[in-house]
Amino acid sequence: MAERSFAKEVRSLRLGEGEVFRGEGILAVTKALLQSGVAYIGGYQGAPISHLMDVFADAGEILDELGVRFQASSSEATAAAMLAASINYPLRGAVTWKSTVGTNVASDALANLASAGVQGGALIILGEDYGEGASIMQERTHAFAMKSQIWLLDPRPDLSVITRMVEHGFGLSEHSNTPVMLELRIRACHVHGRFVAKDNVPPPLAAKAALAQPSRSEDKIVLPPHTYRQEQDKVERRWPAAVSYVEQHGLNEIFDGEEGDLGIIMQGGMYNFVVRALELLGLSDSFGTSRVPLYVLNVTYPLVDAEIERFCTDKRAVLMVEEGQPDHIEQALNQILKRAGSRTEIEGKGFLPKAGEYTGAVILEGVRAFLARHGEGLLEASPGQSVTSDAPTGEAARLESIVPPRPPGLCTGCPERPFFTAVKLLEKEVGPIHISSDIGCHTFATLPPFNMGSSVLGYGLGAAAASAFGASEGRPPLTIMGDGGFWHNGLTSGITNAVFNDDDSVVVVIDNNYSAATGGQYIPSSKPGMAEQAKRYSIQDAVHGVGVEWVRTVSTYDIEASLGTLREAMNTRLKGPRVIVAEGECQLNRQRRVQPLIAAMVSDGRRAVKERFGVDSDTCTGDHACVRLSGCPSLTIKPNPDPLREHPVAFVDNTCVGCGVCGSVAHAAALCPSFYRAEVIFNPNLLDRLLGSVRRALIGSMQRRADRKRLARAV
Repeated sequence: MAERSFAKEVRSLRLGEGEVFRGEGILAVTKALLQSGVAYIGGYQGAPISHLMDVFADAGEILDELGVRFQASSSEATAAAMLAASINYPLRGAVTWKSTVGTNVASDALANLASAGVQGGALIILGEDYGEGASIMQERTHAFAMKSQIWLLDPRPDLSVITRMVEHGFGLSEHSNTPVMLELRIRACHVHGRFVAKDNVPPPLAAKAALAQPSRSEDKIVLPPHTYRQEQDKVERRWPAAVSYVEQHGLNEIFDGEEGDLGIIMQGGMYNFVVRALELLGLSDSFGTSRVPLYVLNVTYPLVDAEIERFCTDKRAVLMVEEGQPDHIEQALNQILKRAGSRTEIEGKGFLPKAGEYTGAVILEGVRAFLARHGEGLLEASPGQSVTSDAPTGEAARLESIVPPRPPGLCTGCPERPFFTAVKLLEKEVGPIHISSDIGCHTFATLPPFNMGSSVLGYGLGAAAASAFGASEGRPPLTIMGDGGFWHNGLTSGITNAVFNDDDSVVVVIDNNYSAATGGQYIPSSKPGMAEQAKRYSIQDAVHGVGVEWVRTVSTYDIEASLGTLREAMNTRLKGPRVIVAEGECQLNRQRRVQPLIAAMVSDGRRAVKERFGVDSDTCTGDHACVRLSGCPSLTIKPNPDPLREHPVAFVDNTCVGCGVCGSVAHAAALCPSFYRAEVIFNPNLLDRLLGSVRRALIGSMQRRADRKRLARAV
């Protein structure tokens, strides 16, 4: 399961020579891989390239026909290690993951791969998760590429350019015997467009066939003295070979303009923003015909000195549009031009922010400032469109002032929410607890209304992050990780480490049956019946297998049981790690699975039942413990309908999925009296109709009786 199916879209992957492909960036990348004769594909899901893994999974039939090996890797390190197949064999391989966190996980494999070098093309497709929409620390891939001498492509967000860079990525890799990274920002992943397709190419040598003729080369082993020769080979042969390939095949693009004494150099991913800024300033049309010359770096590492020198010839000033920090490319430009004796002035971070995402508005202001200084009246002479501020006006401004900001949080009915409620109730009993958090949906527990968690260090590293406290006296630390993080890294780095060191700690594994935070992909502990490939490897068996003696399983929706188990884990005299596996299926994925079934039943005229919860306004006291301890998006407040009562009352909106947690948290497992449960019955049968009539009559009678008593008291 995943948040989106590409079952229909993958049909376009069968397009042949001369046919026009129309679709999304992620699909275009897949098509380019198949046109390039890729032999094997792997990866680990994560924004903004999660859908690339989903496309691979849905295109299984096409991959099988071509003889392409695909696997969903258990981590980014696993995916990177797959590329070892390209070291000794002419096999083209591609892997993908979310950068830069994924690159950090894969760094050991990548560094060794880059040192040994490759024979077959090795392409690493990275989701460059940078900017306001990102969910990770703000770093860029460029530094890692420079550190390990891996070439870095940053294609212009146009499908024809993206597919060309994928194909040339393999060529560049093979020509220079070096792995290549191709980074895609979220807009490039999901941009729509078209390009002229080519025939899919089966790999000349399949991965399985390579085993029939095993090959090895001693100088590919990363041990002295080979490592010293490998370093020299990187600098003396591979680097010049890469530069030559980039220049000969015109991978970077130069767009001439009539204002020849100025220029703009940019990362390929920044092209659309730059052209839009120039259009708003009256210096380009909507099709990218710019009056200011442009040099687009579809390859940001290595740089081609000769191209840069030619572009900057006779230019007074050039603006470098380089998103993120440090300003690696800007520094390199200054060095290259100084060495060439050029007097061209390089501008960059002086006009553009030193850090942060380069949105359209940011680049517009930077380009405007650059042209104001160096354009000598160019802006005044250009007709230019009226440029408005990004600040909201009118109704939007009014709403911004009265609607509170809503940070990201757990979904409606999320099974993790009630367990965190139990943790909050435990803290009321015993005082503050050091909670080591982890990456995943549960990271949202660091935000209101839970406000728990002292650190987030990496995927599956929650338990490891608390290891410094593991042998301390007194209250043990509490660590939390998800089932995805558990299989990714947590079992070995956290729990096994805690067993080995006899850490006195409590580890909670939230088992929601999926890698939910990355889009609902299946993991080893997904239950059979949810997916054909699900095998249900037990988390409990795994932790028992590494030596954990104290293991308990609870339902996340049972707040009372969760609270009791937490008390037991915190107070037991048994030393060593205690593991609680808190089970509850991801509600979002459950709805994706169940809703189509219910819709089909309703459409076919069969009886279907949905549970809903609500709040009786007359009974609600306005205490709002349900809101403070739950925070469910479907639970809010509304004005009190009783004119004699001031406090607003709780209210459940139409997004409710019927989990019942909001009512039970008010009294730690006893449903609050103001909450009621209702069943919405579609296509009711005769008994349902009869019971409905009886209930309406009985309730109506009781309401009329209550009204008569109220009137009598008033008289």
